[in-house]
Amino acid sequence: MQIDNTLLEKLEKLSHLRIDPAKKEEVMTQLSGILSYIENLQELDTEHLSAAFSMLEGGTPLREDIPCQNPEIPKEILAHAPEARDDFFIVPAIIE
Repeated sequence: MQIDNTLLEKLEKLSHLRIDPAKKEEVMTQLSGILSYIENLQELDTEHLSAAFSMLEGGTPLREDIPCQNPEIPKEILAHAPEARDDFFIVPAIIE
């Protein structure tokens, strides 16, 4: 599948991104290459593979879920917010 200007403009609109006109040709080439790779993957016969197939022996390793009680974490995160109060983000009301 080739990406043309019409499809790229639609992708820009859907993603709310603007691509520099000087880079549009490069982006179209890269996206076409990605789609070509995906088309190659679709040719693989995966009928005999289980949905839980993994290359890792024993499955995906899991880590222990340990809660962290560091009071500095919310302060550090909220330090980057435009407005915050009492460990909460302050955002504009969306419901009247």
